[in-house]
Amino acid sequence: MNQVLLHCCCAPCSLSCIDPLREEGIQPVAFWYNPNIHPWKEYQARRDCLLAYAPTIGMEVRVQEDYGLRKFLRVTAAQPDARCGYCYTHRLEETARYAAEHGFSAFTTTLLASVYQDHDAIARAAEAASARHNVTFLYRDFRPNFRAGNQRARELGFYMQKYCGCIYSEADRYEKQIRRDAERFQEG
Repeated sequence: MNQVLLHCCCAPCSLSCIDPLREEGIQPVAFWYNPNIHPWKEYQARRDCLLAYAPTIGMEVRVQEDYGLRKFLRVTAAQPDARCGYCYTHRLEETARYAAEHGFSAFTTTLLASVYQDHDAIARAAEAASARHNVTFLYRDFRPNFRAGNQRARELGFYMQKYCGCIYSEADRYEKQIRRDAERFQEG
């Protein structure tokens, strides 16, 4: 298992995964597939940061370009609070399919690095995709590396996002401010 397809949500999270995999003798090949990230400028900033960084460490990147705003909204609009399950399943399904079709024996994901994501749901989605596409899911708990990876990303001057990527999480990020503004304007 020398090369593993590493689904990357962003360059900062990749820092939590690349060195530990390489220390095991595994060469990760980054895979960009994130149709959940909105708006376009956010999607572009995350993708381009990964593309700029990868060559500096000799990591190949495969890009599956799909700015999937309309499909994401169509699928999640009725139940926005259930969006994460769809998001994990959709991205990891595509990662497993791509891995199987392009000769990778295994795949993993930088989503397993985030202390803010549902780690168990991510692992379940990856295991299910693994079974459907007959490709190994390489499970690793990258969370212990999360803070150090983010610190290193800051030192490298990476674009550092402030929300997981979808428009709902962006709204969640500003929820307190939105409430304060609503109260302020309601009083007037």
